[in-house]
Amino acid sequence: MDSLVVLLILLAVVGGGVLLAVSTARGRQRRELADAEAEARRWVERLGGQVLNLVGRDEPSKQALADAAERYTAAGSQMEQARSVAQYQLATQTALEGLYYVRAARTAMDMDPGPELPTTATQQRAGAVTEDRTVDVEGHTYAASRQPNDRTPHYYPGGMVAGRPVPQGWYSEPWWKPALVAGAWGVGSFLLFSALFSGMAGVPSAAAFEQGYDEGYQDASEGGEGGDAGDGGDAGDGGGDYGGDPGGGDFGGGDFGGGDFGGGFGDF
Repeated sequence: MDSLVVLLILLAVVGGGVLLAVSTARGRQRRELADAEAEARRWVERLGGQVLNLVGRDEPSKQALADAAERYTAAGSQMEQARSVAQYQLATQTALEGLYYVRAARTAMDMDPGPELPTTATQQRAGAVTEDRTVDVEGHTYAASRQPNDRTPHYYPGGMVAGRPVPQGWYSEPWWKPALVAGAWGVGSFLLFSALFSGMAGVPSAAAFEQGYDEGYQDASEGGEGGDAGDGGDAGDGGGDYGGDPGGGDFGGGDFGGGDFGGGFGDF
């Protein structure tokens, strides 16, 4: 009889421990989900404040704001559908990408870009345009520049597209978009990348581009500096934090968990 009582007590203790562990895990998951939602909402609202209040003055700023508005729409849709931490992180990433386009637009309009934005590892690995360059490839002219101008109105914040690096900078046209839509690069992409960036400091080698991210980046890192994917930053019209943030101050929170930006900084 005594052994039966002991067994029942042990079963009760073990069962209670299991229930406590399950309850604790569920509570932690709920908190993580709530935190991820709040973080995503903070970035999306900051992006929305800028998209709704800024008006482009020239072609580069208008184009950058159009790209920012597209990311704002996408981030809002992702927020509505999010049911997990990873899905809220994706909305955060999309909103942050939009904020890079906002910063580009503000820079093009000679406005204060504001505090820096988080930079991802893929941005750093993709590098940045460090010199102005114009090339002819298969009868078509392409240009890349460090700064916006009438010839290079299309901005890209830097990152991986279909597994290959696209440096941060301003371009005559969005030559990466076919790969963005199709999920794969065309046969002429290597020739274009080679002509446009060959020998440019801070940009992965053409061989690294051809091999793709996983196989080629080691070669690129050995060939020179990875480059800075572009100074981040976003600010309200007064040059401080983004409008619509009642708390004011800097972004806080630093980088977001998870790495690549959805669609662009990571694999756009």
